[in-house]
Amino acid sequence: MLDPLKNAAVYFLDWNLERIGRCLETLREEQIWARPNGHSNSIGNQVLHLEGNIRQWAVHGLGGANDVRQRDAEFAATGGVSKAELLARLSAVIAAAKSTVLALTEAQLREERKIQAYVHDGVFILLHVVEHLSYHTGQIVFWTKALQDRDLGFYAGVALDTTN
Repeated sequence: MLDPLKNAAVYFLDWNLERIGRCLETLREEQIWARPNGHSNSIGNQVLHLEGNIRQWAVHGLGGANDVRQRDAEFAATGGVSKAELLARLSAVIAAAKSTVLALTEAQLREERKIQAYVHDGVFILLHVVEHLSYHTGQIVFWTKALQDRDLGFYAGVALDTTN
């Protein structure tokens, strides 16, 4: 059961990264840092937040690397990082997370760890990383579509079976 869980997590890490990458490539640099209002975050903030969260929860929490997260800075940023750099940073942390996940043993997935103020086992942490990434990917896709009024083509060329 361990391999299907780890393989599914790796699949969804890649799946979400591809969608975020497609959004970033379609947007202009200034659109990356646009905020719809004072209570919302830009796509750039979302990507910085995902980088920090994945590093803290997967690379540190599951893999034991140092916790270097500066969460407040993820949301305070108003620019200064290009879309290419955002994608490179997110890609690098996802690659590190995938390596960490694939190396986990069953005992490590059952082990409880403290991250932030929470104590959870490795399975919970792994599921949190994937669902958190998916949640914010949806926000990035929504904001990209709102900024551009276009279909991003995620399902272009895919024959969807609608008979079931």
